[in-house]
Amino acid sequence: MYTLNCRGKLVVIDLPMVMGIINTTPDSFFANSRKTQVEEAVATAMQMQKAGAAMVDIGGQSTRPGANWVGATEETDRVVPVIAAIAAACPNLLISVDTFHAAVAEAAVQAGAHIVNDVSGGHLDAEMLPTVGRLQVPYICMHMKGTPGSMNQLAEYNNLLTDILDYFIERLAACTAAGINDIIIDPGFGFPKTTAHNFQLLRQLEVLHTLQRPLLMGISRKSTIYQTLGTTAAEALNGTTVLNTIGLQKGVHILRVHDVQEAVEAVKLVTAMQQA
Repeated sequence: MYTLNCRGKLVVIDLPMVMGIINTTPDSFFANSRKTQVEEAVATAMQMQKAGAAMVDIGGQSTRPGANWVGATEETDRVVPVIAAIAAACPNLLISVDTFHAAVAEAAVQAGAHIVNDVSGGHLDAEMLPTVGRLQVPYICMHMKGTPGSMNQLAEYNNLLTDILDYFIERLAACTAAGINDIIIDPGFGFPKTTAHNFQLLRQLEVLHTLQRPLLMGISRKSTIYQTLGTTAAEALNGTTVLNTIGLQKGVHILRVHDVQEAVEAVKLVTAMQQA
């Protein structure tokens, strides 16, 4: 069991939680996650909450390979109105901002976000960790090498799990030194990892529990699934549910997904099996 202090709200993670994905970008890899209008994003958040999501992750920057990299000002303009509107409409829903810009993180928290989700683990903006420490919000630290634009050329490891563990040991120390108390780790499926790496990571995922931090898994509709099955991201729901189920069996605490209801059902079934 873990606890998170989300701006004065104590959140207990005693059962796996589901985080719904809402992208305010026009170019995210899964078209149905794109909600560029505030009203549309709020309606989606309300639907996700009704389906059982404990939190939503709001992103204003696509991190898919080859995506256009927008600056902090444009990203702020995309996410802050959505976060403020969702915070007002869904006061009991936790809001995470998906950004690697410290300025965006600060504006998002001021607008109502409770958590900062950084795909770079603080490497792309030197001000990120000090900012999150000052804001005193939970921080999702993801494993990635390079940048979203360069990472596909960096998918090489001496030993995948050992390299990831070493990365998190260093990053956890950096986060703690910056004053961040609540740290969630995300091994970064696909960032940068080949399909073989992703399956190896999933198979050995329980090794990351040695870090004694909540573990987030974000594999929803990614290329590992649809390329293995010979389909597309739009057809990858069933495959996503299969891999999410395996992740739950290996002790994942948070599932970051495009499809909340199916993930919530997976959590209920796996929990019922484990408690039987």
